[in-house]
Amino acid sequence: MNQENHNKGKGIFNAEETVSRLYPYIVRVFDVYEVQNSGEALYFFGTPRTNTENITGELWEPLQQFGFGCTLKYELGEYVLLVFPEKKAKEKTWINLVLFIATFFTTMVCGAWMSGADLENDLFQLFRGLPFTLAIMAVLGSHEMAHYVMARYHGMKASLPYFIPFPTFIGTMGALIRYRGPVPSRKALFDVGVAGPLVGLFMSVAVTVIGLNLEASAVNPFSKFVMPSGLPPLFVFIQNLVGATGENLHPVAFAGWVGMFVTLLNLLPAGQLDGGHILRAMLGKKAEKISFMMPRVLFLIGLYVIYWLKEDGFIWISWALFLWIFAAIGHPSPLHDEVELDKKRILLGIITFILGLLCFTLIPFKPIP
Repeated sequence: MNQENHNKGKGIFNAEETVSRLYPYIVRVFDVYEVQNSGEALYFFGTPRTNTENITGELWEPLQQFGFGCTLKYELGEYVLLVFPEKKAKEKTWINLVLFIATFFTTMVCGAWMSGADLENDLFQLFRGLPFTLAIMAVLGSHEMAHYVMARYHGMKASLPYFIPFPTFIGTMGALIRYRGPVPSRKALFDVGVAGPLVGLFMSVAVTVIGLNLEASAVNPFSKFVMPSGLPPLFVFIQNLVGATGENLHPVAFAGWVGMFVTLLNLLPAGQLDGGHILRAMLGKKAEKISFMMPRVLFLIGLYVIYWLKEDGFIWISWALFLWIFAAIGHPSPLHDEVELDKKRILLGIITFILGLLCFTLIPFKPIP
């Protein structure tokens, strides 16, 4: 180790101990001829033994075990591998809890309204919305928790789900989790991307079956909002399977419908949606072409619904504009981007997109007159 830099002190980590631990992993992909210590990071000067794009991917997992990250730079005619201790961000779980409670309340208000509750005269009728709340929270929560569990399984840093309370017709804008740091491989990208839609869709089917076996309220504000033409093929199939009749939907069944629609939107193969993650893992950089075309396809669908069918196609126009911006940002490459997926995952990806298509309906919404 460079003596001058060594005498600066150990800084925030023991430099000699760190070098002795990490050096065997580093020299596998990087031929080191000098090491310097700045007190906050280690600088390994050397020559790559493999493709420069693969070095950080090869080192990510072993360095993570010791709490370090790395980045490769080319400065003044030589390669420098910068190794530094990663700072652990403290999770403010109280925010997750507050948002969960708030969303629980807003969805229960909407559920009570769907059930025909008169909240102005009897506030205790709010609890009539509890079945819808439990159903929609289970659908949205299971989707995000599946992402979370799979991300942690692959060693990725992910937050607990953040539920988003919002005055929509279901009382929420859904839920999300935050990822920090790189995606280690296309395998990890695929597993994390596909886990949410599959688990969420499974929960949506379960909730739909339960809801269709419950008697719908005679007063249902959404009886004209969700018309039979707005039901996706998968929902109709379940209706026929359980022998459900009638136009009114129980709020629990409506939560299942919402779950299917959310699954469809998430599986759109564009940007950093779940579908974008899955497609990027399956096709690599070739997925950018499909991601580029998807907003244009949605825009044309919206125009078709509005001008030819004379129905409300605003949802497709708005999502097209959203994805136009979202897809333009691009998709970050996994560290092990050169390692392709196995055939089982490719098949699972194809099946997942087919399930997404079964959740598609050309006219999902019809306004209440």
